[in-house]
Amino acid sequence: MDFSMWIQTSTDWGILFISAFIIGMSKTGIQGLSLISVPLMALTFGAKPSTGLILPILCIADLVAVLYYRRIAEWKYVLKLLPTALAGFALALFVDKIVPPAEFKHLMGGCLSAVLLVMFWSEWKGKENKLSAYWWYGPLFGLLGGFTTMIGNAAGPIMAIYLLSVKMPKYNFVGTNAWFFLVINYLKVPIQIFAWDNITVQSLLLDACTVPLILLGGVAGILLVKRLPEKTFRNFTTAITCLSVLMLLI
Repeated sequence: MDFSMWIQTSTDWGILFISAFIIGMSKTGIQGLSLISVPLMALTFGAKPSTGLILPILCIADLVAVLYYRRIAEWKYVLKLLPTALAGFALALFVDKIVPPAEFKHLMGGCLSAVLLVMFWSEWKGKENKLSAYWWYGPLFGLLGGFTTMIGNAAGPIMAIYLLSVKMPKYNFVGTNAWFFLVINYLKVPIQIFAWDNITVQSLLLDACTVPLILLGGVAGILLVKRLPEKTFRNFTTAITCLSVLMLLI
């Protein structure tokens, strides 16, 4: 199979396989890690083409995570986020035509920084996050998640901040995250095929080459979650999320 329009050097293969491993690991382990693969893929394959290449990898990794954590999910949170996430799709399709990606990236980084600060303040004071009790809190994160995942597969930190802010235990965290992104990412597939035209037969065949790395990453993520105590898992996820937000700011 000729992948010359995508792969030019052995480094390109390396970036693709490393990204697939990271994505697999993030879906079954530490959410937010997957954002590390987004700029790597964008620099290697181009910004918009890379989103079409990454999405099937995300879909496979989501399926692996759901198969393993299928009975561990807080569905009330998933259902609270989904309606506005779909609205975020529509908003992304509109905004993509008028707002430069760099400006959007910095705006999202600023918004997420503010939410992180609220979460840190609540924990420092030993209080619950009072904002999470408001009716608009979950739907707002759904809107942001749908918007950012459509623009650049960058909703991982948003979902991580939301689940951290409601103090969800680690297995429920991973299971809820897995189901949410399974639904969201599979809904994105027809949009990117027909509206953006960046998923092709050739790109899917290239994605198929990454399946072993996705599975290895998935196993690594599962083992990591098992080994990390509850508090360490939360701190590690928070640290990775902060790194992801920093990547949006610079």
